Amino acid sequence: QVQLVESGGGLVQDGGSLRLSCAASGLTFSLYAMGWFRQAPGKEREFVAAISWNGGRTYDADSVKGRFTISRDNAKNTVYLQMNSLKLEDTGVYYCATDAKPLGSLRSTPPEYQYWGQGTQVTVSS
Repeated sequence: QVQLVESGGGLVQDGGSLRLSCAASGLTFSLYAMGWFRQAPGKEREFVAAISWNGGRTYDADSVKGRFTISRDNAKNTVYLQMNSLKLEDTGVYYCATDAKPLGSLRSTPPEYQYWGQGTQVTVSS
């Protein structure tokens, strides 16, 4: 079965950096677009970034443009989220996801994604 396992979360000060990883198994990773989402307490899950199956296209939410970078290594079945200049409002649980549609388009809403990881907590402190 498809498994997505996030790692790399933690506690970081305002302005700091973290790199999240998401290791995928149970699917032909190189065929599928991947996305990152986050959810803060009491808020809905929101889109962060997405990357195409070959890494040639990316799409970022306006709130993270210029600060976060999504990338992937198909040889390692892993997608990354490099987060720089972190702000208090970036705090939340970060999830990776895939729509599991071969060579699919970049998607930005949770219902369009079929498989999800368990999430990793990112906490930004002042």
